[in-house]
This record gives sequence, structure tokens and C-alpha cells, in this order.
Amino acid sequence: MKDTAKHQGLRNQLAAVLEQKGITDKNVLEAIKKVPRHLFLNSSFEDYAYQDKAFPIGAGQTISQPYTVAFQSQLLQVDKGHSVLEIGTGSGYQTAVLYAMGAKVFSVERQNELFKTTSLLLPKLGIRPKHLSFGDGYKGLPNFAPFDSIIVTAAAPFIPKPLMAQLKIGGRLVIPVDNQQGVQTMTLLIRKNETQFEKHEFGDFRFVPLLENKN
Repeated sequence: MKDTAKHQGLRNQLAAVLEQKGITDKNVLEAIKKVPRHLFLNSSFEDYAYQDKAFPIGAGQTISQPYTVAFQSQLLQVDKGHSVLEIGTGSGYQTAVLYAMGAKVFSVERQNELFKTTSLLLPKLGIRPKHLSFGDGYKGLPNFAPFDSIIVTAAAPFIPKPLMAQLKIGGRLVIPVDNQQGVQTMTLLIRKNETQFEKHEFGDFRFVPLLENKN
């Protein structure tokens, strides 16, 4: 569990690359500089940890590309103390970035193997989400709702209604939506009032699928 000056230098370089690619939120860039991404990867990938690439992490899942993590985090507009629901804990890297941004993170993972590994890893790194749970991301976490923002880190064929319901008025939901023809569109919903949402669509991204009722 070593984090060296060399790793810090590589993180600073990565943050600079992300800034060149259009990430402007200083809070996001500072979090990227803070979080030791190499500790979330299988050690055989350690030398590549600070490249802007996705890598496999087991259970058929991936650790997202840093640009994607930064892009989604920027869309959330996280302020310190915000409650953020994350669907798809995965390796815990996105969780750690949100935590470094000052969010209270509630996270759900449906792969038991990943859930166990990540639940042990995060406290070792001094990262303490408010709540980690094993379950179906489509259902969200109604007991902890409403949330300031919700981030989904897997592609869904539609936007799950329970997640929309768990968003505060003014809250933001960021989710990659899969049109089933191989195109996944990053989608932002902003809740305007009880019944209305404003929708924005951004470029195409690659994600593993968000599966329903499968734990």
C-alpha cells in the first residue's frame, strides 16, 4: 500500500492531461491529484495506473477511465457536505474521488466479490463513505434519500424511476444511457420540481452494462 512522490508526480501529470481534455472544475482536479489510483488496480497494472485508460478489475467489471470519472464528477457539481448516491461502487476509485471532493458518499454494488474487496480497501486508505451496500442499483437507497446528486457508473437502457424519485429538487443525476445500438450517451437530469426534470446529453462513452435484479 505504498504511495510515493513518484506516484504523486504521475497524478499531477494526469490532472494536467484531464485539464487539457476540458475538465475545468478545480475540486475535481484536486481530487484526481489526491487519490492513489494505483492502489485500486491489480498490481500488474500499477505502472499504467496514471494513464487515462480503463482497466479490468475482476467480476467482468472495469475501473473507469480517469477522464470519465472526472467528467461525471464535474457534471455533479459537488459541494462539500453534499450527499451523493453512487450506483456501482466497483473498485471504489470513483467513490474515493467523490469523498476527496468533500461529498458524503452512499454507494451500492451488485457484485458481491467487488463489494467485499472494496469494503475492505477503502478504510485502509482512510476513505470513509457514509454507507456501502450490496444490492440492486436500479432501486437506489430509498432509506437515505433524498440525495443532492446521483451518479451511475454503468450504462442503463433507460433512467431508473426510483433514482429519479430519490433526487432532491435542484439535484443532479448523471447516467450513461445505452441506446442498445452500441452508443452510450452521458445524460444529466436536473430535478426542477416534484414532476419536472431538465435533460442534457453529452458525448458518447463506454461502460459495462447496469444489470437489474442480479446480485
